[in-house]
Amino acid sequence: MKSFKTKLKVNNQQKTILAKHAGVARHAYNWGLATCMSEYQETKKRPSAITLHKRLVAEVKSINPWYYEVSKCAPQQALRDLERAFKNFLTIPTRGFPKFKKKGRKDSFYLEGSIKIFQGNYIQLPRIGVVKTYEILPNCKVKNVRISKRADNWYISFQYDIEPVPTEKVEETIGVDIGINTLATCSNGSKFANVKAYRQDKKRLVRHQRAVSKKVIGSKNRIKAVKKLAKLHKKVADIRADALHKLTTWLAKNHSTIVIEDLNVSGMLKNHKLASAIADCGFYEFKRQLTYKCEWYGSKLVIAPRFYPSSQICSHCGHQQKMPLNVRTYECSNCGFEADRDFNAAVNLANYVY
Repeated sequence: MKSFKTKLKVNNQQKTILAKHAGVARHAYNWGLATCMSEYQETKKRPSAITLHKRLVAEVKSINPWYYEVSKCAPQQALRDLERAFKNFLTIPTRGFPKFKKKGRKDSFYLEGSIKIFQGNYIQLPRIGVVKTYEILPNCKVKNVRISKRADNWYISFQYDIEPVPTEKVEETIGVDIGINTLATCSNGSKFANVKAYRQDKKRLVRHQRAVSKKVIGSKNRIKAVKKLAKLHKKVADIRADALHKLTTWLAKNHSTIVIEDLNVSGMLKNHKLASAIADCGFYEFKRQLTYKCEWYGSKLVIAPRFYPSSQICSHCGHQQKMPLNVRTYECSNCGFEADRDFNAAVNLANYVY
């Protein structure tokens, strides 16, 4: 399965109907969460998504006629999402208890049914009609879509089946050492600069955040300030994602075997002096993208163990010595070999598979 997400080109009328769908989904989710909490206090049992939907139709829809202005899939899927949130809370230690949704925060809804793509960038949606997109859509059958709002823009996403097509490889094996100063240093000498998107716009983000805090809660000026802040956050995230996508695509398309380190990102973020710079790099996202792109393009991803001393081993003679973080040049005390610290680590990663 391949995921596709693109921005919708909607008019004011379409924005209104999309907002109605998101509002109904949010209302159903919050009603279901409140119902589950009250039911558990009385009976020590939590109703399933099917039971909640039956009660929703009988108790909520009858007194809220605006439920009939949108597709039935929006509230129905919202209750399924609530059930999944409870399961995640009970099975995954890092997941917290489900929270009530607020208007304007991660607005989204789900649609299924008669969905059709035609003329490249037009898509027919149930209860909404024909919507245009900014990008050419893939020529495929779509069973369901999820529409979400981000920084005052609406986006559509869906999955479709693909046949992986292996690409012609330029190199056999490459080691990749990722870092803060240079995002990626490869064993063939290639280097990819870190865009440092958050650091570049940090002053502007602080200024916009201060502007939001000074506005009266509920005022139109505060809403305008929040939109400006959200757009800037979106810009920072998009710049970071673009750099990571270009890097991971180049690696997966042109190399048969890619070797990276299994970094303890959560542990690295506990260093408060480097946490902001580490989070700005997107180390986990780099690994996630590389994992599925290697499957697309017929490459093999090898992940070296977390405690593999790639920075301490001499790539020339194999001697191992301690390397403090502030030392950026590797000088072997055994053979006198000198090289950039990150390049030496990348070469060691490339040799790890042999």
